[in-house]
Amino acid sequence: MSPDYATEILSRVQFAFTMGFHIVFPTLNIGLGLFLAIMEGLWLKTGLRVYYKICRFWGKIFALTFGMGVVSGVVLHYEIGTNFAGLSHLVGPVLGPLFSYEVLTAFFLESGFLGIMIFGWHRVGHKLHFLATCLVATGTMISAFWIMSANSWMQTPQGAYLGEDGIYHVQSWMEVILNPSTFVRFGHMMLASFVTTTFVIAGVSAYYLLKKKHVPMAKKTLRILMLSAAFTVPGQILMGDLVGLNVLHHQPLKTAAMEANWETQKGAPLVLFGIPDQENATTHYKISIPKLASFINVHDFDGELVGLDSADKSLWPPVAPVFFTFRIMVGIGFFFLAVVAYAAFIKIRRKTYSGSPLFLKALMLAAPLGFVATVTGWITAEVGRQPWTVYNWVRTKDTLSAVDATIVQHSLTAFVIVYTLITAAYFIYLGKLIRKGPVAFNDIPPTLGYMDHALDKDTYQHKDDEEKHLP
Repeated sequence: MSPDYATEILSRVQFAFTMGFHIVFPTLNIGLGLFLAIMEGLWLKTGLRVYYKICRFWGKIFALTFGMGVVSGVVLHYEIGTNFAGLSHLVGPVLGPLFSYEVLTAFFLESGFLGIMIFGWHRVGHKLHFLATCLVATGTMISAFWIMSANSWMQTPQGAYLGEDGIYHVQSWMEVILNPSTFVRFGHMMLASFVTTTFVIAGVSAYYLLKKKHVPMAKKTLRILMLSAAFTVPGQILMGDLVGLNVLHHQPLKTAAMEANWETQKGAPLVLFGIPDQENATTHYKISIPKLASFINVHDFDGELVGLDSADKSLWPPVAPVFFTFRIMVGIGFFFLAVVAYAAFIKIRRKTYSGSPLFLKALMLAAPLGFVATVTGWITAEVGRQPWTVYNWVRTKDTLSAVDATIVQHSLTAFVIVYTLITAAYFIYLGKLIRKGPVAFNDIPPTLGYMDHALDKDTYQHKDDEEKHLP
């Protein structure tokens, strides 16, 4: 292995490791921010204490996760400079402003109102606190938009030109920001966050119901989440189809790697399982369904699917990682769909979720799988783009910093050790929060609804009693 190639591989592994670690936290926070805004709105509207308890409990987890996301995200910006200085030099005029817009429009919004959202209970008015929660939730989604816009530009670049100085300059910001894959990939990421968060909260609620702890909160939360999942899970599958069509149009070799499709052919089979052999351009031990890959990707059983043989082998992405991670992501998506169908079946039979231990255990199993699907989906997208950093414009080998492979190896080792310790601390504290559950809040103030309608103490008590009899 040449020194340059070793540096490239180690730098890519290091960035993949730190990015894979980081992406877990914003994925949860994007969904949690929206969830908290909805729950607080319902509390203000109905006056039910259960919504207040949900907000206070999951607000702590939001704050903890937000801190982890900020710390791990800062590292990525430094890594681009230390490991991929060539990328900053070649496309800095394009990507630099996009990252700056993310900080100015999103991060400042989140961090500016996070303190009010977490510590403002009983210190500011209900309207201001609700506004702060909504702004934090909005900030998380704006942040995701700018990051996805920048990453999508690297997947489907347009709106820039290569100047005489050898650097890419912006010709049209509108084309850069709203490049051909921005909206479908942003929508895919948003739904991934909502689905992931749904099953994390549902998993915790299922744990409480199995333990017969915090039952009113768990029942109320689970009912809302399963209704949400009935829309977001099928929506994510449909959005995934749109992303697949976009990838086939703009990055056909990535699609070929995802399907282990070595030859351009009509009526390509869907390989359910196999072991791709890139050296010999074949798949061993494959189990396939005739013509299904063409139907899924082209929406025509006899449609033509571009194969890897359409390009030189030097332009092929690593097939095995793309092939396997894509199947893991899709498999988890359909597992979520099965859980949603199970929830619908329970409701059709007019049963309660708490009366089905098997369903609750399935929810606990599903709790971490959204993160797995997100990370494997990211690997599919990023590894499938290789050997390009900016697709068809800038090769990864041309973006590397002039650093020795040994230095990268040492820093990678340090990252693995430090991140393992941080992750352990995060999960230890998170586990304590979940086991403890929501504390008893005896100082819940009257909500806007109560003040506006001048409800008396008996009505307020009636609202509290209503929580004890949640279906």
